[in-house]
Amino acid sequence: MKSLAELGTIRESMKDCVNLRIDEHAVAPKKGARAHVLVCGGTGCTSSSSQKIIDEFEKQLATNGLAEEVQVIKTGCFGLCALGPVVVVYPEGAFYSMVQVEDVAEIVSEHLAKGNVVSRLLYEETVTDDGIKSLYEVDFYKKQRRVALRNCGVIDPENIEEYIAVDGYQALGKVLTEMTPEEVIEVIKDSGLRGRGGAGFSTGMKWMFTARADGSNGKYVACNADEGDPGAFMDRSILEGDPHAIIEAMAIAAYAVGADTGYVYIRAEYPIAVKRLQIAIDQAKEMGLLGDHIFGTDFSFNLELRLGAGAFVCGEETALMTSIEGHRGEPRPRPPFPANKGLWQKPTLLNNVETYANITQIINNGAEWFKTIGTEKSKGTKVFALGGKIKNTGLVEIPMGTTLREIVEEIGGGIPNGKQFKAAQTGGPSGGCIPASLIDIEIDYDSLIEIGSMMGSGGLIVMDEDTCMVDIAKFFLEFTVDESCGKCTPCRVGTKRMLEILDRITKGNGCLEDLDRLEELADSIKSTALCGLGQTAPNPVLSTLRYFRDEYIAHVVDKKCPAGVCKDLVSYSIVADKCKGCGICAKNCPVGAISGQIKSPFTIDPAVCVKCGVCMGKCPFKAIVNK
Repeated sequence: MKSLAELGTIRESMKDCVNLRIDEHAVAPKKGARAHVLVCGGTGCTSSSSQKIIDEFEKQLATNGLAEEVQVIKTGCFGLCALGPVVVVYPEGAFYSMVQVEDVAEIVSEHLAKGNVVSRLLYEETVTDDGIKSLYEVDFYKKQRRVALRNCGVIDPENIEEYIAVDGYQALGKVLTEMTPEEVIEVIKDSGLRGRGGAGFSTGMKWMFTARADGSNGKYVACNADEGDPGAFMDRSILEGDPHAIIEAMAIAAYAVGADTGYVYIRAEYPIAVKRLQIAIDQAKEMGLLGDHIFGTDFSFNLELRLGAGAFVCGEETALMTSIEGHRGEPRPRPPFPANKGLWQKPTLLNNVETYANITQIINNGAEWFKTIGTEKSKGTKVFALGGKIKNTGLVEIPMGTTLREIVEEIGGGIPNGKQFKAAQTGGPSGGCIPASLIDIEIDYDSLIEIGSMMGSGGLIVMDEDTCMVDIAKFFLEFTVDESCGKCTPCRVGTKRMLEILDRITKGNGCLEDLDRLEELADSIKSTALCGLGQTAPNPVLSTLRYFRDEYIAHVVDKKCPAGVCKDLVSYSIVADKCKGCGICAKNCPVGAISGQIKSPFTIDPAVCVKCGVCMGKCPFKAIVNK
């Protein structure tokens, strides 16, 4: 068992090494490597062969006699997923993007051996006339505030000593030796931290309710790492890059509420996160940071993993607990709430990964520090998985109150190919679409709810002018219908009836009365569905009806899809006056539906055309239109 003093010794011995990666004024440590090569080991970069890049670095370093001087570290996600695989070399902080295995020899022979940065591989926004700009000065990073993601892309997530070097387990030591459970809860309440899983309920209040519940037969703490929203990967990235932060926070929560056992419910589809979390649990046990009498106190805590099979409904807290118990994942009526009757009918505290990721920073830095970030009612930061029609796809963490415009235009780098921003979807299947007219809205819990959306777990999908909003509503409803557990009639039947209406509309068979039916069904489902997932399922339809009703009317009245997405409502033709007879459209048509002679107008055979839209995208003269 490690004591606080022994952890302090590890921290001091490792601090110089880690500082080399996070402090631009740091110098190479007296002991250890003079340079560090950080390679992203998150899911995105791993799928692009980052492990092969690591293997090649080790091979090339050995060949060049640099194996003792340069350390290669596999980290979690850096955030800029659009540029992966990512390699960062310190102490210079050279950010190499889209690195391939064949580039490694040049980085080793030029940069690491001779000190010559390989300019052609640098992320272009870090290059200045005076040399290399700090990564955190580029547009993608400079408006971010990394709290939950503070260690992702910085430390080796499979090395507990590196976590200790960045003040890991210091917060746990503090609460166990200096604070009462009541004092811990008070700090979390005072901080204003709200649950990052979707509803935004006060974390401190939830802890207080669980602490006050009768625990004579035992209590539990649990972590929701199910993360089933399409396009969401925030929790996965935290677990891949900083698993010990979640373990430490769950131990703190267990101490505060009086529990001695915890469960992390994580998707089986997250193999890297599962592996690293299990490694971290084993390391913590070996050091005595999990188990009996932690830091020599009377507090004991054990933690186990439970793998989910991919059911979206198991992201709902009561369904998640039912699944942990070994039953089919279905929600339960509330009340009673989990704080009173959760796992095996015992008081249970449940928070999601991102919520736990804030806990140690609040304990170490204080509630007042956390309250300086964010807005009056939404304190701290929020992590988003930024995707869709945006240049800089990836993982971002912004202070609450940052505007959608700042996220899209500055952090996200804007819409590619000169297209116009049309909408952003937040909250996944439970959220809503924010139109371009509201792009200056501040991102916080209450502002999003006011306009018919919600924070959700943190998916943020950007859409451009080529997106059909009726089709988007249909997409999310298809997902909900497919994932409904079927326990309650409003969700099982109501969402299917809504989907049938949307299907009619997108095929040109809808009528104006269908819009009223959609709203009536949506209101009924919201007020009668059993769980939060069912109650919020109509949100994408309601928000698109609210802000893009004209598109629904175009589908119903004009029998036309303005964006040219709904194939049954699309009919492509070539405007003869604009056609230059270049033949590019015919060459690119996959089914040979376009014919004509060079330098004469071409024509499209509607009987052969499959309405893929390739011809319209390829025509340099904009001569092809959707009638």
